[in-house]
Formats: sequence, structure tokens, C-alpha cells
Amino acid sequence: MKKHIVVIAGDGIGQEVTTVGKQVLEAIAKKYNHEFTFDTALIGHAAIEATGSPLPEETITKSKESDAILFGAVGHPKYDNDPSAKVRPEQGLLGIRKALGLYANLRPIKLFDELLSASSIKPEILKGADILFFRELTGDVYFGEKGRTDDRNTAYDTMIYSRYEVERIAVKAFDAAMTRRKKLCSVDKANVLESSRLWREVVQEIALRYPDVDVEHQFVDTAAMLLIKDPKRFDVVLTGNLFGDILTDEASQIAGSMGMLASASIGDTTGLYEPIHGSAHDITGKGVANPLASVLSVALMLDISFGMKAEADTVVQAVDSVLKAGFRTRDIADSSTPADKLLGTVQMGQQILQRLTA
Repeated sequence: MKKHIVVIAGDGIGQEVTTVGKQVLEAIAKKYNHEFTFDTALIGHAAIEATGSPLPEETITKSKESDAILFGAVGHPKYDNDPSAKVRPEQGLLGIRKALGLYANLRPIKLFDELLSASSIKPEILKGADILFFRELTGDVYFGEKGRTDDRNTAYDTMIYSRYEVERIAVKAFDAAMTRRKKLCSVDKANVLESSRLWREVVQEIALRYPDVDVEHQFVDTAAMLLIKDPKRFDVVLTGNLFGDILTDEASQIAGSMGMLASASIGDTTGLYEPIHGSAHDITGKGVANPLASVLSVALMLDISFGMKAEADTVVQAVDSVLKAGFRTRDIADSSTPADKLLGTVQMGQQILQRLTA
């Protein structure tokens, strides 16, 4: 099978982790006799520095012509400390989602048993947790009208959803629930937000098409509490852009670290695959970033965009084998981790590759 992949490393540790992700794709291609070709493109702070734009037209063109995108991260402290900046790295990420019509963000939260101790949550609460988040990506406050009044003393961001936006991601979430435990939790804030009332109304309508799926509705504050109290109660979670952004970062504590969580942003054409962690400039260039979320994002790409289930399972099994062998990056290590098992980015990647090429 021939596939063309664009690697958009972005900012910070994005370059480091996507390097490992690409190596994994190359190893899989060789192992299974596929032909993967690669190109690169700029986004975020790196693109601003090179072109003045966080999302150059060339990046959009290359992305649309690809079969899938391996993405790193965007962000830079320069902009975090300057709220008045008109051009920001994050505009690149929002822009590419819009340009490619990437309306559904899938974030699997599945814990490797070897990392039970890496989380701050009790192991007996965590063990067996397996959640698939569907976060809507192209609506909500991130894309609604925003601005400041003339005196600059009042700011606003409009939370907005249209029926079709809710319908299309709800269908994907219900379809996924049918292949899992047939449970779906829709998260909103329908007690105070009109956009959430529309959300709940549409989800209830879609639910009628899936009588075998057990559906519950939770307000976002209650869902946030239950996610930590009893994560095993959740199967498929469906929610909007803002709530999904927050809840999935919270859910990283179930897996022990953001460095373990992959994601897929999909629509009806090219898919984008990325770790959920940010650019992490505090560790950029130190060689200590955990590349496993990027590796697991590659597994999602192989499965979802390419239909290569066996290849995807091989990647996940390689990660599991490395963890079973006791190897850790510092974000998932604990006091019992031997010094010779504590690895940097490159070394962890090498352990994965050894298993893929064995």
C-alpha cells in the first residue's frame, strides 16, 4: 500500500517526538511491505518566524494533498506572555482544523497496567479504565465571534453551535459506541447555556437511531468530578470543543501523563494525528520528552486513516512491551525506576524500534 504523509512538527518538543513517530512509520512500512513517502510543513511559532503567518498556504496545500498528517505541537512562551499579540501560534492549529474540516477529535484514554503507579489516582480506581472521547473541533468559543469593546475594558467570546455540527460528531460517537460497550455519555452545560440545550436536543434525537446504546447526559462540572472518582463508568464520551479540551487534559491523569495520550482529528478527508501534550518549552532540547504519545498517534493513523489494524496493533504491542520491560521517560517514572531504565526521547524511540524490527 502506498501512502503519503506530511510531518508538521511545529514548535517546542514537537520536532523531537515527531522524529520518533516518523521512524516508527518507516519501520512499519518496511515490516509490512508498504511504501510511505514523507514531506514536511511549517505551523505555529516556527511558521511565524519563517513566513510571518502561523499557517502558510503551502502547509494547507501539502496537507490537503496528503493521506494523513503526523503533527507535533504549537505554542511559545513569547506569545503566552503577550496577550496583545495579534498573530499567535495557536491560530495555525485552529486554522488547519478549519481548512481540512477536522470536526471530530478522538482521544482514547486507555491505561497500560504497568503505569498504574504513574497516576496520582488510586490503582484500584484506575485499573480497567478505557474511555474514548469525541471532542467537537470546529465550533464553540474557539470559532465564535470574539473581540473587545472600543475602550478595551470588556472582552467577549461567543459560544456557538449549529445543528449540523452536533449531528455529524454525534453520529461518529454513536457509531463508535456500537463497537465498544454500547455506552455513551454526552457532556454539556444545558442548565445554563442555550448552545448546550441545542447540543442535548440534537444528541437526544440522534440517540433514537441507536436504541442499543445506553445514553446518559452529564453537566460538565459533574462529569469532571466523576472522571476522577469513577473513570471505569465511562465508555464513549461526547462533548463540545471547550469542555472536551479541559476534560481530556484532566483525563491525562488516568493514563499517568499527557506524554502517553494520542489523538486523531478527523473529518471526511485527511486526518491529523498528534499527541495531546503541548510544546513544553521548559524541556525543549533537553532530550527528555516522552515520545510514546506520538508513537501511539501513529497507531491511530494506521488504524483510522489507512485501515491497517494489524500494523496499528503491532505498534501498541511494542509500546506495551517496552513498558513491561520497565523502561520509562521521566514523566512516567517513579522512585522505584532503576537509573538504567530511565530513558530520554531518542533512547525510548530506539526501544520501540528494536521491537518493531525484531
